[in-house]
Amino acid sequence: MDIDQVKTFLAVAAHGSFLEASAQLHVTQSTVSARIQSLEQQFGARLFVRNRAGANLTHAGERFLRHAKTLLLTYEQARHEVGLPSRFRASLTLGARIALWDSLLPRWIGRLRSHMPDISLNTEIGFEEDLMRRVIAGTMDLALMYSPRQAAGIQVEYLFDETLILVGPDPERRKLDDSYVYVNWGPTFFAQHRQAYPELERPAQTANIGWLGLQLILANGGTCFVPERVAASYLEGGCLHRIHDSPSLRLPTYVVYPTAGSRDVVDAALETLRALIRAEHGEHQNPPASDRNTACC
Repeated sequence: MDIDQVKTFLAVAAHGSFLEASAQLHVTQSTVSARIQSLEQQFGARLFVRNRAGANLTHAGERFLRHAKTLLLTYEQARHEVGLPSRFRASLTLGARIALWDSLLPRWIGRLRSHMPDISLNTEIGFEEDLMRRVIAGTMDLALMYSPRQAAGIQVEYLFDETLILVGPDPERRKLDDSYVYVNWGPTFFAQHRQAYPELERPAQTANIGWLGLQLILANGGTCFVPERVAASYLEGGCLHRIHDSPSLRLPTYVVYPTAGSRDVVDAALETLRALIRAEHGEHQNPPASDRNTACC
């Protein structure tokens, strides 16, 4: 198996077509077919069913899909690290939910660049599922998120609580009507939201990230819950207002990282992150009782 075969498999799986995969990879369709056939011979199983509609994954193909993504990520990370210029002694791959990259984590990156100029930094945006998978697979060193899960060899460390507030362009709006955009901040937010609004039916609008919720209400009116930290510039500029008499909801934030492997660079990055959190949130935040000393070794 070579990496071109893996890339070809992922391209066919993504597009559902050998022809479209060949166009994306800039190779002939016969080359795509030969690479997939070689993979199938190595595994002793068919990976795709081809028909006039395109190419669909078989059960074996679906099982290989997750491994193929990990193989490609591992290859790309290895290529990056092996090819580091001599002025860098190591690299770090850091990921987080997009809301956490809003003002907070760029300052962390600034501190890391200042304190560890000989470290190459790779920064990424992702959702919990992908971030956790990357940390478990060893292709990401540190990941910040709202709803981590436990896994063997993974440390889950509480950092601070986001305060989610209801905002909108009309300060007089009170009721959550069909202009309200429900942002999916995860299961913790869902439970608190249901408790705060027990009579609310399924919202007419939903968004999977806060940035999208903000764009929708800025363009069309309405309200949504976003971190107070993220809303600050909009509130100061007067284009959004906090909705009076609405509850503040709590969203614990965590950093996730492997417990094994090389520790010096990761530990230094963690301490820089903790110092930033202490400076911005103080020393007195306590994690939820169920999350204290959360770790799986």
